[in-house]
Amino acid sequence: MGPNGSEPTVGQLVANASKDLSNLVRGELELAKTELKKTAVAAGTGAGMFGAAAFLAVLAIILLSIAAAYGLTALGLHPALAFLIIAVLYLLIGVVLVLLGKRALGGAKGPQRAIETSKESVEVLKAIGKDVEETEPAGSTPRPTGESGVRR
Repeated sequence: MGPNGSEPTVGQLVANASKDLSNLVRGELELAKTELKKTAVAAGTGAGMFGAAAFLAVLAIILLSIAAAYGLTALGLHPALAFLIIAVLYLLIGVVLVLLGKRALGGAKGPQRAIETSKESVEVLKAIGKDVEETEPAGSTPRPTGESGVRR
């Protein structure tokens, strides 16, 4: 309440607005943190799939390609052709695993809700600012502004 007990003072209004803005910003930051944690888990899963794909591709190329190439050679293929066939086969498997990992990483998105609610908050604050400017008394003289453009 103000000095006369009916209306709050300008200082009280500014303090309340500052407190409300601070709470709004804190809430937006908390929402962004929550969404980023979920995104980090999804990104970690995708990165883990890429790592597993690379590890399995290396093991498959080193261990199984030698055995399979010798198996094809035993069937009568020239050894160079046998090794080439096996190498191409395992590279295709590696490509499939990379595509699966890429799909998993594609699900990782930024803090969509935090961005949206922040935009809404800015619009509400702009609307409130317009309402305050429109409700100034008609006979009042404009007050000078400081360097920051804020009225005194």
